[in-house]
Amino acid sequence: MKGTLIPGHDLPTPEPESPYRPRQPYRFATLCATVENPDQKDQYGSSSVPIYQSSTFKGIGGEYDYSRSGNPTRTHLEHHIAKISSASHAFAVSSGMAALDVILRLLKPGDEVIAGDDLYGGTNRLLTYLRTHVGVIVHHVDTTNPEALHEHIKAGRTAMVLLESPTNPLLKIADLATIAADVKERAPNAIIVVDNTMMSPYLQRPLEHGADIVYDSATKYLSGHHDLMAGIIACNRDDLAKQMAFVINSIGNALTPFDCFLLLRGVKTLAIRMDRQQTTAMNVAAMLDRLGFKVNYPGLANHPGREVHERIADGYGAVLSFTTGDKAMSERIVGATRLWGISVSFGCVNSLISMPCVMSHASIDAATRAARGLPEDLIRLCVGIEDPTDLIDDLERALLEAGAITVSAGADQQQFVRATLTEGTSISRAVEKLAFNENKRPLENREWFVSAPGKVILFGEHAVVHGVTAVAASVDLRCYGLTSPRHDGKIDIHFADIGDFRHEWVLDDLPWDAATSVGVGDEHPELLDLRLVDAISKRALPDTIESNPNAKMAAVAFLYLYMVMAHGGERPSFGVSLRSTLPVGAGLGSSASFSVCIASALLLLHQRVSLPPLPPPTREPDANDPGHIHVSHQGRHAIPSDIAEEINRWAFVGEKILHGNPSGVDNSVSVYGGALAYTRHGFPRNKGGMEAIHGFKSLRFLLTDSKVPRDTKRLVAGVAEKKLKEPAIVNHILDAIQSITDEARRALLDTELDRRSLLSALAALINENHAHLVTLGVSHPVLESIRAKTAKHPYSLSTKLTGAGGGGCSVTLVPDDVDEAILHELMALLANDGFETYLTSVGGSGLGILSSYNDTYNGPVTPPESRDEVANGALMEHQESLLAAFGEKSAEQLSDWAEARGKWLYV
Repeated sequence: MKGTLIPGHDLPTPEPESPYRPRQPYRFATLCATVENPDQKDQYGSSSVPIYQSSTFKGIGGEYDYSRSGNPTRTHLEHHIAKISSASHAFAVSSGMAALDVILRLLKPGDEVIAGDDLYGGTNRLLTYLRTHVGVIVHHVDTTNPEALHEHIKAGRTAMVLLESPTNPLLKIADLATIAADVKERAPNAIIVVDNTMMSPYLQRPLEHGADIVYDSATKYLSGHHDLMAGIIACNRDDLAKQMAFVINSIGNALTPFDCFLLLRGVKTLAIRMDRQQTTAMNVAAMLDRLGFKVNYPGLANHPGREVHERIADGYGAVLSFTTGDKAMSERIVGATRLWGISVSFGCVNSLISMPCVMSHASIDAATRAARGLPEDLIRLCVGIEDPTDLIDDLERALLEAGAITVSAGADQQQFVRATLTEGTSISRAVEKLAFNENKRPLENREWFVSAPGKVILFGEHAVVHGVTAVAASVDLRCYGLTSPRHDGKIDIHFADIGDFRHEWVLDDLPWDAATSVGVGDEHPELLDLRLVDAISKRALPDTIESNPNAKMAAVAFLYLYMVMAHGGERPSFGVSLRSTLPVGAGLGSSASFSVCIASALLLLHQRVSLPPLPPPTREPDANDPGHIHVSHQGRHAIPSDIAEEINRWAFVGEKILHGNPSGVDNSVSVYGGALAYTRHGFPRNKGGMEAIHGFKSLRFLLTDSKVPRDTKRLVAGVAEKKLKEPAIVNHILDAIQSITDEARRALLDTELDRRSLLSALAALINENHAHLVTLGVSHPVLESIRAKTAKHPYSLSTKLTGAGGGGCSVTLVPDDVDEAILHELMALLANDGFETYLTSVGGSGLGILSSYNDTYNGPVTPPESRDEVANGALMEHQESLLAAFGEKSAEQLSDWAEARGKWLYV
């Protein structure tokens, strides 16, 4: 979301300083902070919009005459709101309910309105008034199901559909895009209205999903400080804007100049406030969920509307609600808080707590609340910007004081569990997990040796950002990670390929006060714990790492995963060393293979996952016992899918730390191997998601590292800018690339296509794809030089850039019948030009873990738990540590040496 461009309302940007570094449109946070109206320049150059505290203006025929009709300060505000709301028109009025009142005045007696069944109490109150006194017919339906609206949508009668998403206070999700399309098809003249107060324009812009009018109570997030009352209306239809402007001018509820000034000031910090608030909200929701409360928050994996919400919004917001099972207990919890202010509102920098049924929604009668499924014991939390630790601590104390939770007995460290469990109620997951922590875990004395492949994007890079399908595959150049036990209260890391960085930490000195552990079996919240990231960066890293930014981010990712995985009071002490046969920073997924290695090693060391046991030993059959027939799969499919999924989830967390907003493709390829097709969600071109290309035929490729560093963000932004300037040309290219990826997938899946025809088809598609990427402006002269060399006779090979381009790596398809001498001649030619070449295969195995079982003794391969361990009646000799040899092997020797260490298990 933070990199999303808002079309149509970008601030004017300076002309390019040079053809090599063009200016880019501003991102949302910049738009928020920059109040600039090109048509209304202040005569004195004030950096803050002045308050025109005047009710009248002199002169005849000027733009302003009376502040009820128009005021320069309000004009600045309305222009600013339109800019960040993807709107052509915006109006500022005296409150959120005043905004709704203006909108509802578009209705006339006999009109029908469809509204949700979970609405803000004031909205429900105003609709009831219209139904009683104006003759407007209101249908309340469950808007989480778009089909529930169909029976009420009537052409010529349905005048308005009023939606909230998420709803207040149950956080239900309405599919705004689907509902808008359905309504427009069945009742074209109906007006789609969305109350966007819970999200603000930062996290959701309903006009982009088909809404006609959007309104916010600007008292909430847009202001952010609860020091003013205001409402905002935004729309793109000139006819509706004209009618609403007439109403506002007629009744005189436009926002005052001073409040416009305050609201402009508040909007400037919307993005940074909301980032902090929703990060904390996710932590609070996860804490309550772990304790077994029924939590309503779209960021939780178990929220029924999460998938829809992620498609239409850019974040989860900072409001959540939960039930306790007892109204009196809920009242005790609310009364016991100290830091959470008891209030009916939300959106402030200060955190608030309330019980909707006795506060904001008390105007809805109890029978109606019950019919709409609004629990009387519901508690709503509105998260502010306070320190997350203080907020969680205050809430835990209130839960404890109210008797909702209790301290678990027998745990190694203080942990809370639900205190009230009625007969027949299943014990919460938190309690179940605590049962496993009652006994101290055995020390891990083994070395764990893990590896993960890199990836190449064969087709569709850059176009994938705009909804086109990309085909990515694993490449048999790998990152290797080796852990060694220490048991001295310390951990250490060695990143051999990232500036040969080494460091050691005392475990107790890490910033544990900022860490929130994720329970065993639970998923990490959608958003990173930025407080922990900041604490690690500022308090745990050595000053010397500042000169090595790649090592810094890798160290942060390692420590973050280590700390949030820790559970049950155990903090394993070990060292980890990582090496790679992948070129780092060349666009081959080196960071993802690093994340997968770290995630798998830490999950094993924290004993959150364990490898499956060996099958029974093979033995000669006799008359009564046929024995067990062992079929060798060279380690493939030995790691169960549930373990692979767990590793992939945690590797994705690592990728978020390293890259901010990854797609998840790189880590998925690194875990599962093979090839997959990926389409981003939220584009009409395709459904979105990842799909494995089953039966992918392993291909031989020559990878060439150009040694030219690339600026991925600049390249991606350049294509986006080109699309804005030349949409017809770029959309034509994107359609062409989609056809290429579709054809490539068909060829790879065609079991009747012979190998020679397959390779010939892929070679042609590679050339075609690269030509389109050149047109998009993401190649580089060095990449074109590499491509020209490989295309010359006698090589005649097809080459394209991969990844972001602008340097990085190229991929060259190597046919099965190529002359090996000629191929090595080409590699020597490229090497003489200063390039690094890698002859490898694409589409092989994913994550690998060296088997912890010895085929001969059926015991640990790397140091056993004691020298006295006995298996099959024979004393096992203590095996030498792998660490010394691991560090001594050259990059060329590493893969063969690792493969020879024993049986590798693969996903």
